[in-house]
Amino acid sequence: MRFAVFENKIIPDKLLDSPQKTLQISSIEKIPLQKKNPSYKYNQELQQQLSGKQLLLDDLAYPLSEIHQHYENGHLQYRKGIIIEKSKHTCNRCGNRDKHLFAWFPCARCGEKCFYCRKCIMMGRVTTCTPLLSWTGPESQLNVKGPQLHWSGTLSIGQQTASKRVKESVLNNKELLVWAVCGAGKTEVLFEGIDAALTTGKRVCLATPRTDVVLELTPRLKKVFPNIPVASLYGGSEGRHLNAPLTITTTHQLLRFYQAFDTVILDEVDAFPYSVEETLQFAVRQSRKQVSSMIYLTATPNEKWQKECNQGKREFVTIPARFHRHPLPVPHFKWCGNWEKQLKKERLPQNVLQWIKQRLDSQKQSLLFIPKIDKMERILPIARQLHPKIEAVHAEDPLRKEKVQAMRNKEIPMLLTTTILERGVTFPNIDVAVIGTEDRIFTESALVQIAGRVGRSSHAPGGDITFFHYGKTEAMIRARKQILHMNAEARKKGLIDY
Repeated sequence: MRFAVFENKIIPDKLLDSPQKTLQISSIEKIPLQKKNPSYKYNQELQQQLSGKQLLLDDLAYPLSEIHQHYENGHLQYRKGIIIEKSKHTCNRCGNRDKHLFAWFPCARCGEKCFYCRKCIMMGRVTTCTPLLSWTGPESQLNVKGPQLHWSGTLSIGQQTASKRVKESVLNNKELLVWAVCGAGKTEVLFEGIDAALTTGKRVCLATPRTDVVLELTPRLKKVFPNIPVASLYGGSEGRHLNAPLTITTTHQLLRFYQAFDTVILDEVDAFPYSVEETLQFAVRQSRKQVSSMIYLTATPNEKWQKECNQGKREFVTIPARFHRHPLPVPHFKWCGNWEKQLKKERLPQNVLQWIKQRLDSQKQSLLFIPKIDKMERILPIARQLHPKIEAVHAEDPLRKEKVQAMRNKEIPMLLTTTILERGVTFPNIDVAVIGTEDRIFTESALVQIAGRVGRSSHAPGGDITFFHYGKTEAMIRARKQILHMNAEARKKGLIDY
């Protein structure tokens, strides 16, 4: 598509009455905003679909003439899909600046060589002739009246402290890091803050890097906020145009949002892919209103954030203990020699075999984390010599969900796994070991999360966590230190009894 600049507004070429000079929207120096016409009778369905969003024309099932009429009456804005400065391209939707992630094609819509962003193409193609559309008319009313929380549970002392801080940050549009140990009950800590936001007419987003967490959180939050619409967004989900007061979404879906939320809560801020993907971090920032609150949740903040917390440069609150008031299990370090060399001879180190046999003999379920899939596939037949029902699972395994469920049903005595099960999966009474802990995939964050699989249930608050290694790493030492620090803080605050 091409646009003409005429009488301080832009006009799509298809709507021109007479020949005018036209340009790709990316070539227009400044796109004029139109004065809002308060008496304009706008399309309420279009308002619902575009409020807090940045969408392509292809995403909207309305005539171009109707869409443009909303622009002329100040109820809609066109933004450049791609910004070009000094021959450098920036995607306005995802923030991509990597020249290798832009490509061009001969475009039938604008008749020119058109560049497009490959980084966010899964959301629809953004090109140099593509406008991004956002709503600038009256805000849609969320119709939330009075407190909405319906929950009769109780919070631990540590949870109460964190809940109060979350609520204060939400009401005062502040940022806060909630640093809570694995199994501390982070979700419950959010309830009062979300309720306070909704009661004051704020729009809330709970974002997480992983689809399975969205699927887990949606029914829980619908149960405690039963009288409001809750949008649940992930790849392939329905209800994409639901303009709800509470949205639960993957961070990828936030690429469609623009200055939408008064409160953004980001769960698992340390989790892949958010932790390494600048596009997703850009999407979270862009989804917030200019005046808004931001709550980060994690059990394992990165080294930079930990340093900022310790130096007083970042607002944070800790929940250093689980609700059952038992300390976190502390990892044991056990040297196992050159385990990869032994594996080539179809053998496992003796102390690893001994660890597996002890769990099988005592009929206690266990997880064995392995750094690579090919190594796991070689260990599986060796482990099955000890018990035929031992299974292995990884991210690309088509039976992944079934195997995890079989583990929950206690049909499997032991599950070999990659880091895919380091978070988001809870088994009530298990021991955990890592073989090859020296591998760089086992970061401090990953190791704290893996250790956090143990002792989560009040019926089985203890358990064994062992790191088998061929040389200690800084990540191992830092992970153990972090767990010991949390236990010490919990004891000091009177949050554990043992």
